[in-house]
Amino acid sequence: MNRKIIYSLMTLSLLTNIYANENLNSAQIMQETLSKMKDVAKMSEKNQQNNDTNVTENNAIDSNASAFTLGKYGTFKFEKANDNVYIMHGPVVSPNKENEGFMNNPAVIESEHGLIVVDPGGNYNVGKKVLAEIEKVSTKPIIAVFNTHKHGDHWFANKAIVEKYPKVDIYAHEHMITVSKEGEADVWYGILNRATKGNLEGTKEFAFPTKPLVDGDKIEVDGQKFVVGHPKVAHTDTDLVITHENSKTIFLGDNLMKGRLGSFDESSSIFGNIELLEQIKKDTNYTLYVPGHGISGKKDETIDPFLNYLKVLVTEGQIAYDDDKESYEVKDEVLKKLEWMKDWDAFEKNAAAHLNKAMIEMGERELAAEEDEE
Repeated sequence: MNRKIIYSLMTLSLLTNIYANENLNSAQIMQETLSKMKDVAKMSEKNQQNNDTNVTENNAIDSNASAFTLGKYGTFKFEKANDNVYIMHGPVVSPNKENEGFMNNPAVIESEHGLIVVDPGGNYNVGKKVLAEIEKVSTKPIIAVFNTHKHGDHWFANKAIVEKYPKVDIYAHEHMITVSKEGEADVWYGILNRATKGNLEGTKEFAFPTKPLVDGDKIEVDGQKFVVGHPKVAHTDTDLVITHENSKTIFLGDNLMKGRLGSFDESSSIFGNIELLEQIKKDTNYTLYVPGHGISGKKDETIDPFLNYLKVLVTEGQIAYDDDKESYEVKDEVLKKLEWMKDWDAFEKNAAAHLNKAMIEMGERELAAEEDEE
C-alpha cells in the first residue's frame, strides 16, 4: 500500500482515539497528536530501513542464485580478455553430468550497438545460462554468432540465442553447415546427451548456422571486422580460424587446445593441424590467442604445448612406422616422453588414439606418394 495512504489512515486513527478522550482540552489533544505522529514516523522509518536491508539481501541472494555454477568445477562468468573481447573459459574436462556438457570457451565481442558471440556452448540448457552471463556483460542485443566447426559442444547453444534473437546471423564454414544438416549434428547430439545423462533436452530442433563462409572471407558487423581462414583439413574439415581485426584476437577453435585432449575424427589430420599451427606462429603476432578448450594467452605460451605434443606424436610415430611396428607396441614409451602432459584431461585415452591416427596418416601419405610417382 502507498506510504502516504498508510500515514493518513494512521493519523486519522490517532486523532479519532485522542478526540474521543473528553478529559483533554484542544491544546493537549494537539500536543498528544504530534507526539503520536512522531512515534509513527520513527516506526515507519525503522520499518523502511529493515525493508531496504531485506531487499539488498534478497538481491544478493538472487544474484548468487543466478550465477553459472557447476558443482566441483566452480562458477563461470565472462571476463574481459582484450579490448572489447570477453571470454568465459569452460572447465577443461570431457562432457559429463556435472559439467552439463559445458567445457568450451564462449566469447563475446561488444560493438557499438550489439554483441557478437563465438561458439556459445554445447546445448540449449547451457546456452540459456551462458546467455544470462552475457547479459551481465551488456544488455545490448546479440546481432551475430560465429561457429568454429561442426562439433556440437561448440554450437548447440545457438538454440538459446535464436530463441531470444530470431533474426540473428549465424556464420560458419559452408561445409560445416552441410555435414551438420546431413547427420553430424545428430551424431553429436547422441554423444553429448549420453555423456551428460540427458542434459540436451530442448536442444532440438537444431539452430543451424545461416551464413556460409569460405576461406579468406571478410565480414564486418557493426564496425567490427573479421577475417576467416579455412584450413583444408586440420582438427576437422569444417574448421574456421577467426581473426577479430579490431582487437587483434584470433579464435582457433579446436585446432588448438590447452589442458585437455579432444578427439580427431575421420575428417581430421594431425599433419594438417601441425601445418596450420606452424603457419599461424610464423605469420601472426596478435594480442590474444583463444583455444577451443583451455586458457587463452599470448602466442607461444598458448600454441606451443599442443603443437609440441603433436610433433612428438609424429616424430615417435614415424620411428615406429619405419620399424614396421604398430602404435600399441610403442604407446607406453611414447607416453613417457609426454610426461609433462599427464595432467591434461583425457590424456592417456586420447594420446594413444592420436598416436595411432598419426601412424595411419603416415601410411596414407606413403600410398599417395607412390600413386603420384606412377
